Amino acid sequence: MLTSNITSTHPAAFLLMGIPGLERLHIWISIPFCSAYTVALLGNCTLLFIIHVDAALHEPMYLFLAMLAIIDLVLSSSTLPKMLAIFWFRDRAINFHACLVQMFFLHSFSIMESAVLLAMAFDRYVAICKPLHYTSVLTRPLITKIGVAAVIRAVTLMTPLPFLLRRFHYCRGPEIAHCYCEHMAVVRLACGDTRFNNIYGIAVAMFIVVLDLLFVILSYIFILHAVLQLASQEARYKAFGTCVSHIGAILAFYTPVVISSVMHRVARRASPHVHILFANFYLLFPPMVNPIIYGVKTKQIRERVLGLFLRKNA
Repeated sequence: MLTSNITSTHPAAFLLMGIPGLERLHIWISIPFCSAYTVALLGNCTLLFIIHVDAALHEPMYLFLAMLAIIDLVLSSSTLPKMLAIFWFRDRAINFHACLVQMFFLHSFSIMESAVLLAMAFDRYVAICKPLHYTSVLTRPLITKIGVAAVIRAVTLMTPLPFLLRRFHYCRGPEIAHCYCEHMAVVRLACGDTRFNNIYGIAVAMFIVVLDLLFVILSYIFILHAVLQLASQEARYKAFGTCVSHIGAILAFYTPVVISSVMHRVARRASPHVHILFANFYLLFPPMVNPIIYGVKTKQIRERVLGLFLRKNA
């Protein structure tokens, strides 16, 4: 009887190196990182609290915003606490299975965020292009189905990754040259044929970014066409003003993705810490700025936030 000689041997733990080349600056780098995480926690928790307690905000736009806030909280909390432990206490060890779990949450919730931004574009399209049908189209059951579909898509696409990585033999050492367990950073430590992992990772990223961004752009083409047909300039400003926050959130999410992608191709010879800093920026920036964007540009949210703090100070 033949027995397979293919075995999967992995270290009990990996060592996250933080930002290689900038180890002496870790304590200083931790200051903006910790500040961004604090802003993300306070901002997104405040958004969730206001949307939860105010029945007037239980509308499709704000329900999608609540989904976005939850995703941002999970995204930042899946990486930042360990990152700060590396910077402050040099606690670099991370259990192998904990590393796979962190990777799964990181990538799957990034996919969910892209899906929710697409759903918010659809919300703005219906609100501006088909205002009379807004409440009949975007019903609570449909919003629930959209949320469930976003979760299922992300989980389906990311579930293979941990199983693919478990089958490798890691002979290039346990040190991950990153602040967190990013898929390709872990793959680089594996021996054997990793082509499928490389192709799968790139294919999923391209599929999500291109498909979702394409539909977002199409939504805004229809929105722009509808806005330009409005009679008065004031009505145009008012209609398009309801989209400003969403456009800001899209730019906050996709701009770092595009910059990071361009950097990997144009500046391949750049120091590794440059790419790692851009990757961290991609993780930190959207959760930090999304509550600020919606708090400043959305009148209903701004009024509730000001009312909440003024009531506390009274």
